[in-house]
Amino acid sequence: MLDPGLPLNFLILVRISYRFLSNKWPVTPNSLTHLNKVGFLSGRASDQRVGAKNHHDRTFFSPRQPVSICRYENGVMKPMKNAFFCLVACCCSTLSWAQNAPQLDLPRIQITAGMYLIDTQVAATPEQRSTGLMHRRQMPAGEGMLFVFNFPSEQCFWMKNTLIPLTAAFVADDGTIVNLADMKPLTTNSHCSAKPVRYVLEMNQGWFDKKGIKAGFKLAGRPFAAR
Repeated sequence: MLDPGLPLNFLILVRISYRFLSNKWPVTPNSLTHLNKVGFLSGRASDQRVGAKNHHDRTFFSPRQPVSICRYENGVMKPMKNAFFCLVACCCSTLSWAQNAPQLDLPRIQITAGMYLIDTQVAATPEQRSTGLMHRRQMPAGEGMLFVFNFPSEQCFWMKNTLIPLTAAFVADDGTIVNLADMKPLTTNSHCSAKPVRYVLEMNQGWFDKKGIKAGFKLAGRPFAAR
């Protein structure tokens, strides 16, 4: 499924190119007039370009990026096949970018570790938990991510596609840290809780050590108060 946040012009261009190539839409110069009026396509004769061979060859352009999508042969508009492959490449590139984008807009809560306040992103759905802090290039010192599961169980984490070193605190329902695990970036070995837990708090590696926080320390905040 295409990202619903893709630019509307891009989605329209994909649809038009498909119809051109599948011969489901007979195209003439007049059929593009409406597209020009709404600002989607603008055209110019290729004889305005260096090396143009004849008056009947026209190339149409999108407002931002020139992409040749159709041409004349004997007065009939025909698709340029290379346009389809360009669009496929653009589509794949856009989807790849979306999949590699970090999560920056998750809900936030504040939890405390003694005198220290932690600005915490909450990953509560399977999709949010599976992405976690992947693709983040940095995280502020007082920020973390709290993974919330439906029920306590053995939780195991890895660092695939995660670029910053982290420490995972496996946390019981009452906020008590069960155990801590330092995790190296871009590794796939598992780091697991010592016993079933519902929560995992990821912080920049070294944060817990600098604050003197160890296993047995009790965190406070809304998630733990509700249990």
